[in-house]
Amino acid sequence: MSSRRSRSRRPSNSSRITEEQIVELVSKLQDLLPEARSRTSDSASASRVLQDTCNYIRDLQQEVDDLSERLTDLLATTDMTSAQAAIIRSLLM
Repeated sequence: MSSRRSRSRRPSNSSRITEEQIVELVSKLQDLLPEARSRTSDSASASRVLQDTCNYIRDLQQEVDDLSERLTDLLATTDMTSAQAAIIRSLLM
């Protein structure tokens, strides 16, 4: 029974991702990272690229949180009928 289960869990050969595809995907991911583009070495380890990606996403999330907080503060101190409020509303739509 266990051998049947293990066979059913294995992906079929047609859906397997090859090592070459993984290398290509990691390379594309590395190209998207700002700090990776500034490095002189062309090939970082997949582990390093994934770690850099996680760090970059965390940094972006922190930036979103900071901007959200700033926007909340700005909205709290703005007359909602002013031209400035209209601009803010249009940006949020």
